[in-house]
Amino acid sequence: MKILAWLLLLVALPVHAAVPTPQEVKAAWRSSDTTLLDRHGEILATVRVDMAGRRLGWVALDDISPTLGRAVLQAEDQRFMEHGGIDFQAIGKAAWDNLFGQQRTRGASTITMQLAGLLDPKLAPRSKGRTWARKWDQALASRELEAGWNKRQILEAYLNLASYRGELQGIGAAARNLFGKAPSGLDAGEAAILASLLRAPTAPPRTVAKRACALARELAGELEPRTDCAAIEWEVDAAFARTASAPASAPTGVTPQFVRRLGGAVGSSSGSVVRSTLDASLQRFAVATLRRHLAELAERNVGDGAVIVIDNASGDVLAYVANGGAGEVDGVTALRQAGSTLKPFLYELALERGQLTAASLLDDTPVDIPTVGGLYVPQNYDHQYRDAASVRTSLAGSLNVPAVRTLMLTGLERFHERLRALGITSLTEAPEFYGWSLALGSGDVSLLELAQAYRTLANGGVQDGKRRVLDARASFIVADILSDRAARSTTFGLSNELATGFWSAVKTGTSKDMRDNWCVGFSDRYTVGVWVGNFDGRSMWDVSGVSGAAPAWRDVMDYLHRDRPSRPPAAPPGVVRQTVRFAPAVEPERSEWFVRGTEVALVEMLPPAKRAPRIVYPAADSVIALDPDIPAPLQRVSLRAYGGAGLRWQLDGTDAGPADRGATWAPLAGEHEVKLVGEDGRAVAAARFEVRGAAAPGQLASTLSTSTGGSAIRSSGNGVNSGESER
Repeated sequence: MKILAWLLLLVALPVHAAVPTPQEVKAAWRSSDTTLLDRHGEILATVRVDMAGRRLGWVALDDISPTLGRAVLQAEDQRFMEHGGIDFQAIGKAAWDNLFGQQRTRGASTITMQLAGLLDPKLAPRSKGRTWARKWDQALASRELEAGWNKRQILEAYLNLASYRGELQGIGAAARNLFGKAPSGLDAGEAAILASLLRAPTAPPRTVAKRACALARELAGELEPRTDCAAIEWEVDAAFARTASAPASAPTGVTPQFVRRLGGAVGSSSGSVVRSTLDASLQRFAVATLRRHLAELAERNVGDGAVIVIDNASGDVLAYVANGGAGEVDGVTALRQAGSTLKPFLYELALERGQLTAASLLDDTPVDIPTVGGLYVPQNYDHQYRDAASVRTSLAGSLNVPAVRTLMLTGLERFHERLRALGITSLTEAPEFYGWSLALGSGDVSLLELAQAYRTLANGGVQDGKRRVLDARASFIVADILSDRAARSTTFGLSNELATGFWSAVKTGTSKDMRDNWCVGFSDRYTVGVWVGNFDGRSMWDVSGVSGAAPAWRDVMDYLHRDRPSRPPAAPPGVVRQTVRFAPAVEPERSEWFVRGTEVALVEMLPPAKRAPRIVYPAADSVIALDPDIPAPLQRVSLRAYGGAGLRWQLDGTDAGPADRGATWAPLAGEHEVKLVGEDGRAVAAARFEVRGAAAPGQLASTLSTSTGGSAIRSSGNGVNSGESER
């Protein structure tokens, strides 16, 4: 009697249309993904940004297989087309079954009532079961829905809002993730599985398969139970296995983090479409190129890489390959040691301040620099020294010792400040933290900020078309040096991956222990940056600038200029060209660029005899290590000096011969002092140093020789800072 009274009261109540319209519900629907478009509107990537549920776009009923509609009605609401939102017959049967404790195969909730619960969370069933009060409210809401919606709209909304399995919400995500197809392509077996999931999304596979098989029989009338049920069981297992693994993303090289960051920058949310500055064809080419070169470098223990391409004029990022197309690590924004890629900005600073010209000769001899943590001993990449090299040769050939000497000339704080002004924000520590090794790229930078700094150089020192950061004249000269394959040949040879068939300026860099390899350069229109290495920090094997990142850089640059040339920039006002020669002829005569007022026709190097007396090696406070594995006669330390004419070596108070010639010494463990003394016996230069380690077998006394052969062995142990091997 109570149930009958409840039903009569429900029928008599008026309808108040307080529910949302179908159009409002559809407009409020949001996919869990953000779609990234390229500059031309082509889809680059679809990335999930809402982790609360997996949803795709809203699917119209006409785009859903009719088989699914029939299966859902058969499983959930067989009198859907007849009732007005409440199936009184089903409610009565449910009450009867509850009264006599009989098991129910279907509930009393209609599809309309279930939709009411989906639209209003307060009406949704809870884990503790449904109460009559909630059932009452749900029934009222279903009558209101039926008054304002038609049956097609109700069924369409239900199929789009319902949860099917795990995080899958809506028929679009369910069909795509469970079966790998659009809702329009669902067959009878797949429709039966989806309809069975609506009642119990978390049911185990065997239960779902059993229900789907029974439902398929009801729909088909006649069925081959063994064959079709076995196929449905297999399909359930395959569908559940498919959802357990993350769907593969398209090989665009764009990470989800990049899409989310880009979406956040433009104020977009889930379900949004974001148009980027990327070029889809260039992006695909850059991904394929990087992958190919990484495969070639795999035998050298290189597994990861990143590429960025920037339009010089606009600053638009045209290609952004975060990691070779796999994984979520963003190699474009990750911080890595810069290697020699910072050197162009160091030399630009020295040229800008008038401290050097492109023809200035720099000392390329071993140097030991005392620091708080010990000696800093920079070394050239090839471990060779040229005594003297011009700025052009030093930069193009990426010589390390001249770069450190240039930093000592310009000043560490000033160079650090200049790098920060260029937009390299990762150098957050005080200049002293990086020390003189900052000239060789000891600081961590990102490929994105490094490429933007090179773009500033490409634009003549102007940043973002607004603010001048670098001197236009010095920037032009540095760019000219970076484009000079002849000057580069001293280190890299004339034929290498840096030599394009059009004008381009480029610099490579390799960090300490070969953990990072860079190639960054520009043409008249584009700046391209490439990094290769390993995200986990493992060292590469036998990888240099021209064999690591450079081949990918060259291929991308060639692609960009496949149908248009790149022309060298015009010289800005205040730059002049002058023929210069060197005496002695340490470098061939050439035509050189100068900032007006600094040009010279002759660069003359003082002969060693005319230089101020100075002990070159061993430097003051240096540490020399003995190697017990090398026979004593082969262990030698070379004594070298500038301005030694008329002076003599004195080692630990013992005469060691004329200082205008090199002398070698068989070292003994302990503290020592070497001096340059005049004819009157007075010292004009002195250096104390230490030899560490046990004496080699058979070595009884220290010996001196004027022979220039032998080798010096220097240690970096016990707090002594050894040289970087970067270029």
